[in-house]
Amino acid sequence: MTATTVKAPASPQETAGSWTVILRRRIVGLVPPGQALPDRQPAYMQSWIYVFGMATLASLGVVILSGIALAMGGTVWWHTSALGHYVNSVHLWSVEIFFVVLVVHLWGKFWMAAWRGKRGLTWMTGMFAFLAAVGTAFTGYLTTTNFESQWIAAEAKDGLNSIGIGGLFNPLNSPRMLLWHVILLPLVIGVIVLWHIVLVRRHGIVPPIGAKEPKK
Repeated sequence: MTATTVKAPASPQETAGSWTVILRRRIVGLVPPGQALPDRQPAYMQSWIYVFGMATLASLGVVILSGIALAMGGTVWWHTSALGHYVNSVHLWSVEIFFVVLVVHLWGKFWMAAWRGKRGLTWMTGMFAFLAAVGTAFTGYLTTTNFESQWIAAEAKDGLNSIGIGGLFNPLNSPRMLLWHVILLPLVIGVIVLWHIVLVRRHGIVPPIGAKEPKK
């Protein structure tokens, strides 16, 4: 019977260069331990104003999923299919709800001075996400392939020509607008929203004016 040898665990010096250690350090550097998915929240988070941030994320999720379903069916199938018309309606109304709760969220945080406590970058990423969402919605209206989208594209082209950028961004180019709407701008929104969430988790939820910051 041969004896088996057990390898001794690696020393901290040997594992310091491991990719798992490096990744863990990066994650801890972004979000402190216990802040990523906290099991407790301050009492002031019972206010309804704090619901609209999560409602924005939830509606954005519906927008993305319904948009993927529309893209898989083609560029005009929602005009010829009952299922496509339903998915298109879900996409449209989820966008409407998204903008309503997003605007309420932005105004609520504005009046709460949400940039307090080193949260200026958190506020800025929220505003950038709003601007990117406006551009995404605009290109979405340009790709509905109906007379309304053609009218919007023609009027927008005149407006962009008046400020000298019509050659760079042509709303009458439907394939290019579809590319902006389906791939480029959603990618921008995804990156900014993820950055925004990381900052919120890192610095915590902003308290109402006059309330004390919770101890971390």
